[in-house]
Amino acid sequence: MVERITLMMVDDHHLVRQGILSLLEVQDDIEVVGEASSGEQALQMVAVLTPDVVLMDLMLPGISGVEATRKVKQLSPQTQIIVLTSYHDDEHIFPALRAGALSYVLKDVGPDELVATIRKAAHGEAVVHPRVAARLVQEIQGVKKEAHSVLTDLSEREREVLRLIARGHSNAVIAEKLVISEKTVKGHVSNILSKLHMLDRTQAAAFAWEQGVVQRSNEA
Repeated sequence: MVERITLMMVDDHHLVRQGILSLLEVQDDIEVVGEASSGEQALQMVAVLTPDVVLMDLMLPGISGVEATRKVKQLSPQTQIIVLTSYHDDEHIFPALRAGALSYVLKDVGPDELVATIRKAAHGEAVVHPRVAARLVQEIQGVKKEAHSVLTDLSEREREVLRLIARGHSNAVIAEKLVISEKTVKGHVSNILSKLHMLDRTQAAAFAWEQGVVQRSNEA
């Protein structure tokens, strides 16, 4: 027996929903369990239906598709969201992905590709339109450059403290290793968090590992 994927469509255009419905009706493994024309209606339906996949338009009356995406993920974390939109600019792409969307495809997508995207989403596999993928790569490269720039703002002593934070050492242990007072260590930690724009030492430690500030071959 074929395992069915339950799907809900959220789009304020009836013709769009009908076109997708006609496409999916002939798919043995995909069952459309609901249609919503607004974000508010989508949230009410998701709370009851908890579909496997939601096709989400971004331009909706009432709350936006981005906000609806965020709230759907809060209501039903296991539901995967595919943004299906005409927009491929930064002000739509990044907020939608940060809100919890798994995939981002444009409405010029081919029928077979859309069906394949739905099947992949049901298994947690992301699909993004090539234009969107290009912007993601550019953004990641930009973030890496920015991260390198931020690291250069740290003094050599702050880098030493950051390495030890990443190793999981407490302020007291760091003070002992660097032969400085614990109060001085606290000052360095505060400066590090401020310069890196981070909330706590856990974030700073993760950042240090990601950026290669500390490496597994280093001594503790």
